[in-house]
Amino acid sequence: MLKLFIGNKAYSSWSMRGWLAVRRSGLAFEEIVVPLYDEEWDKRREGGEFAPSSGKVPILWDGDMVVWDSLAIIECLADRVGRAPFWPEDEAARATARSMAAEMHSSFQALRREHSMNVRRTFPAKTLSPAVVADVTRIVTLWAEARSRWGSEGDFLFGEWGAADIMFAPVVTRFLTYSIPVPRFAAQYMGAVLRHPDVTAWIDAAQDEPWVIEKFEVPSEA
Repeated sequence: MLKLFIGNKAYSSWSMRGWLAVRRSGLAFEEIVVPLYDEEWDKRREGGEFAPSSGKVPILWDGDMVVWDSLAIIECLADRVGRAPFWPEDEAARATARSMAAEMHSSFQALRREHSMNVRRTFPAKTLSPAVVADVTRIVTLWAEARSRWGSEGDFLFGEWGAADIMFAPVVTRFLTYSIPVPRFAAQYMGAVLRHPDVTAWIDAAQDEPWVIEKFEVPSEA
């Protein structure tokens, strides 16, 4: 059976992506939650199960095979179960979906830095920094393009729930946590993501976690 190591569900956006990907694959897996930054964190990261990723989560093991990094996990699972659960069938749509997933993987640093993930909290709206405004504008523009060109037959970016939605799911939670305003179509898409049973399961499980990381419990002053 696959074994997936993840961080706190309340705070770990990359873990959320990896977990959603494995759920999407339909493969059975064992989930091991590793509390981030607790008194055992540094020691735990030195364990053999984390060596390939230098202590980062998520990390997915299948016997002696190991893959880390959320986007790599998606591609590994697509090799295992087929492309259909993750990527659109249409070639042009698939190219755009891959580009969007990769951009999410490598970009939007201001949003990540100034609005860390916390699916247990909702903060009042505040003035966004110019860098975050640029990130939000770019994200919403990507969503608009995907929804208008390929998403009309379903609730998600390319119609069916897939890798691009998985990569942006933690962004949806951030927009909600920090009360970031978005256009109506984007709010509708966000609602669909938040209603997806796997996303709901992740958020529900986060509510029951005993761990609290204080630095993520207050809005950033950046």
